[in-house]
Amino acid sequence: MNIVQPIRDKNKIEDMKSELLKSGYKNYLLFVAGINTGLRISDLLKLKVSDVRDRTHILIQEKKTGKEKRFLINNQLRKDFEMYIKNMSREEYLFQSRKGKNQPISRVQAYRILNNAATIIGISEVGTHTLRKTFGYWHYQIYKDVAILQDIFNHSAPSVTLRYIGINQDIKDKTIEDFYL
Repeated sequence: MNIVQPIRDKNKIEDMKSELLKSGYKNYLLFVAGINTGLRISDLLKLKVSDVRDRTHILIQEKKTGKEKRFLINNQLRKDFEMYIKNMSREEYLFQSRKGKNQPISRVQAYRILNNAATIIGISEVGTHTLRKTFGYWHYQIYKDVAILQDIFNHSAPSVTLRYIGINQDIKDKTIEDFYL
């Protein structure tokens, strides 16, 4: 399995949004929903219209852990969802595949969508997990509260969370960058 990184540059996040929008609002929304909720791709892909329509929170049972989780849908994301689902029925998957009837896209297809856009804008080490890591990285940069992030991610220790979102790597890189004998 390839190691993926968070997107640490806000300009690159905007570039990703723009590039994904070119291939469709669904692709854009997949990215935006991922970086604004911190949900795993497996949980994002199984979301239906009924999970977000007229809701303030996404309530799910996490596929990986089996735990019940509640994620806030921030105001801007709620507007994005409402615009997207306006003409959709409650039982439709948000991120539908063109194959089959009312089936979500696969993890592989989600990876292709994200990786193609990343390649076009010139970033590497991007995959489906980049969304969750980007959420975590920027949440930490803004709030500096590893305990909240650890709880959001269900990690066992703060050190696991910091390593996961790439903060430890940033710190190591910075110490080596400034180090010269």
